[in-house]
Amino acid sequence: MKSIHLFISGTVQGVGFRFAAKEKADELGMSGWVKNTPSGRVELVVEGPKEVIEKMINWCYSESPGRVKSIKSKEEKVKKLSSFDIIF
Repeated sequence: MKSIHLFISGTVQGVGFRFAAKEKADELGMSGWVKNTPSGRVELVVEGPKEVIEKMINWCYSESPGRVKSIKSKEEKVKKLSSFDIIF
């Protein structure tokens, strides 16, 4: 089990990215959260097995709405979150 904090840049606000990310996370059985930032990026925290996290990152680049330009990530301590939420 890992926890990864992603900072996603590109055209990712106003395109349904957060709602699609929740749908994908629920499909993959992940916990975490997603939110827009004032700088125009999206922050995404995902917890799950390494392979599932890799699927989520690949989804961001290839299947998510919008256009992802870059993703910066950092590993965090696993918090054992119980669901995946959209933070408004």
